[in-house]
Amino acid sequence: MSVTAKQIIESIPTRFRPEKAQGYTAVFHFDITGEENLQYTVDLNGGKCELKPGLIGKADCTIAAKSNIYIDLETGKANAQMTLMLGNVKVSNIAAMIQFARCFKRFEIIAETKLAENIMPDRPVKTGPLAGVKIIDFTRLLPGPLATMFLADLGADVIKVEDPHRPDYVRDFEPRIGGDSMYYLSLNRSKRSLAVNYISPEGIEVIHSLVRKADVLIEQFRPGVMDKLGFGYEQLSKINPKLIYVSVTGYGQHSSLSGAAGHDLNYIGVAGALGITGAENGDPVIPGFQLADIAGGSYMAMNAVLAALYQRERTGKGDFVDVAMTDAVVPFSVMQFAYQQGLKKEPGRGKYELSGGIANYNVYKCKDDKYVALGSLEPKFWNNFCAKIGREDWTQAFLKKGEELQTLKQEVRSYFLAKTREEWLEYFKNDDICLTPVNELSELENDKYLNERNMFVENEHPAVGKYKTINQPLKFKQSKFDNNWNAPGLGDDTETVLKEIGYSAKDLVDLKGKGLIKMKTK
Repeated sequence: MSVTAKQIIESIPTRFRPEKAQGYTAVFHFDITGEENLQYTVDLNGGKCELKPGLIGKADCTIAAKSNIYIDLETGKANAQMTLMLGNVKVSNIAAMIQFARCFKRFEIIAETKLAENIMPDRPVKTGPLAGVKIIDFTRLLPGPLATMFLADLGADVIKVEDPHRPDYVRDFEPRIGGDSMYYLSLNRSKRSLAVNYISPEGIEVIHSLVRKADVLIEQFRPGVMDKLGFGYEQLSKINPKLIYVSVTGYGQHSSLSGAAGHDLNYIGVAGALGITGAENGDPVIPGFQLADIAGGSYMAMNAVLAALYQRERTGKGDFVDVAMTDAVVPFSVMQFAYQQGLKKEPGRGKYELSGGIANYNVYKCKDDKYVALGSLEPKFWNNFCAKIGREDWTQAFLKKGEELQTLKQEVRSYFLAKTREEWLEYFKNDDICLTPVNELSELENDKYLNERNMFVENEHPAVGKYKTINQPLKFKQSKFDNNWNAPGLGDDTETVLKEIGYSAKDLVDLKGKGLIKMKTK
């Protein structure tokens, strides 16, 4: 079904969410050119939305775009952030535009459907150590979704809760294939999707009904947001005293930074991990992965859930667990911090033994511009390396300091440049020296070890085809739990979840008619 820019703009008043616009006053101009030439003014005032033809009055924000770009943006075919970065849409006031977007439901091409036509998702029965544990997932982007995906892999019934009109932002991230973000598919495997407007009175009751039958709730809003929504721990624990409530934030619930915005880079900076990362005499180097988000957020959230479930088995009571990603990164510097405390001086970026300061524990470039990691930290491994290459004179050299150590490191660098990475790996394959490849991302899925350890899950998607995602890393001897499925489409499981908590077919029709839920349809 085709759609025009005019239809999208003229639907703005019907998509308005007054509960999101209380006390907000602003004027927006839409200047659309190209195949359609349109000019409209949207006036938000006192919880009301008025659409007027023409550019009227002084605008707080002007949005200018070609009609085809505007249509792609509003229908989800184009990524908003990328569109702005490329200059395909001109926005005079980004902050005002973000506030504006929050006040409206997402535009959808509506097709009339009857409840009887809804498709019940075919989900395999969950098995594994967490089978029977029901988790309400209010998380988005990376930290929480990765944690809940791994918990789902372990058998938990994870219900991903999203606003049907403002779902998890990662759904719109590039690269996208057939309308689905590869990031979303890689972070939401084996979950169920409940799409409900949870700030409406009806939506609040849905969540409360879900909480009554849940074991765990995980969220990662800033402190206080869930309380304002009516879903804070004190509020929900009265409904279900056995509820385990895990909050994942950057700086914790109670600190001078608790209300501050932040990202992975900020958290590792505060925690000290960024300051010790980099080459000698060089600047701090940003890791090529999200250390705080995953190790501090995802893994610690999993730890929190499992520890709290065990505690509940003993006490019968739920609990609130405050997970601060910054706090969880601090232990990454445990050895370097001990060095500083013992000697009262910094080890120095790139000088600490385990961060490039010594020749026998370092990364070396090969003839083909690929790299190997030499981890001959203990003397026995280093001695084996030196004996193999006929450089017994190096056996004690790694203990040197200053210029002599720098000379050794340079000699080892020169040595590894003589052969390709694969030639070195073949040459040392029978030697106990702790030598491994430094794999590129494109090499991971074919790595022998990683496949032996079953570190990839292959799924098949209607648009994407066959693709791989990262498997959860725990291996259980007695429990088998490889019955996963694709990340769900928005609202794929709304019908089944609501029926499980007591909603009738008529209730679902009413909620859908009010635009409060999204369900999977033919």
